[in-house]
Amino acid sequence: MHELTKEQARRISVLAQLLDAERPDDLLEMVRHLTLLQVEPTAAVAPSAHVVAWSRLGAGYRQSALDDLVGSGALVELHSMLRPAEDLALHRAEMAAWPSPVEWKDWERSLAEWVEANDDTRRDILAKLHDEGPCTTRELPDTTLVPWQSSGWNNDRNVSRLLDMMVQRGEVAVAGMDGRDKLWDLAERVYPDVEPVPLEEAMRIRGERRLRSLGLARARAAVAPSEPNDVGPVGEDAVVEGVRGRWRVDPTYLARLDDFSGRAALLSPLDRLVFDRKRMEELFEFDYQLEMYKPKAKRRFGYWALPVLYGDRLVGKVDATAERDAGILRVDAVHEDGRWTKAMRTAVGEEIDSLGDWLGLVVT
Repeated sequence: MHELTKEQARRISVLAQLLDAERPDDLLEMVRHLTLLQVEPTAAVAPSAHVVAWSRLGAGYRQSALDDLVGSGALVELHSMLRPAEDLALHRAEMAAWPSPVEWKDWERSLAEWVEANDDTRRDILAKLHDEGPCTTRELPDTTLVPWQSSGWNNDRNVSRLLDMMVQRGEVAVAGMDGRDKLWDLAERVYPDVEPVPLEEAMRIRGERRLRSLGLARARAAVAPSEPNDVGPVGEDAVVEGVRGRWRVDPTYLARLDDFSGRAALLSPLDRLVFDRKRMEELFEFDYQLEMYKPKAKRRFGYWALPVLYGDRLVGKVDATAERDAGILRVDAVHEDGRWTKAMRTAVGEEIDSLGDWLGLVVT
């Protein structure tokens, strides 16, 4: 049992997310370590995946480099995450066991029954993609016999929901973009031809890699969309001073704590350091919400406010917007949590200037 202070827990998290003073220098290796980059097209500053890469690699990162990795097939999209293509081997067995490799829950059975009821539509989609190649969602046939029904915005979005499940089954995949629309194709033409890793081994390896990228995580956590926040039994047992419950820690980071050297960084609101808001609050005691879905009058921090990391603390938010037509990066507010020193203000100011330079915009 490792007994960690909160400071040690935070430093492990920062090291694991490649946000310490020693920056990585290779984009593909960075993604392999992080295991994923979330695909989110909102570009109030820049799309999240690019902000995540810039915050690690720094001024030398070019957005075209990520596009090139996707275009070459080195990275593929799965569940709205860009992942190393070779990692598909760790997902194949789970795809084959859809909707679950264990006894189905009622909601999983309902999903399987809905797909079966619309099997003709599924086959129509596969046939069109086979014959014509990549298509947008609206170009695919909707011949569903049983419409998708929900109380949310997905109600009656039959083809979209069916495509989601066909992705989970390993039948179709995102092949690119047509403007803001995803292009779909047969998975066999997008994904590499890799031998599936047996399910139990694959889940263990995924847990190990997730823990390596987070440093410290719960063995079990609430279900999260697209990518779990928990890691299962991998790693070693740990407790964190002042935080209830037990954690799993990757022990390779423990030896690096004494030599920890941090820096200032501006983070995407979807950065994995802050994505699990419960973990963020427990370890960093940071008050933050993504407010893009809130009415403007109810926002405290801003539409797409960037969390500010300084050393091993999350210390504030930067409310910035890229106004590309005007050639400016408008900074409406820098929210300081607690009392900032002159050195903190200088370091964060330099990061804001660096962000503007990276975007090719003048900071105002």
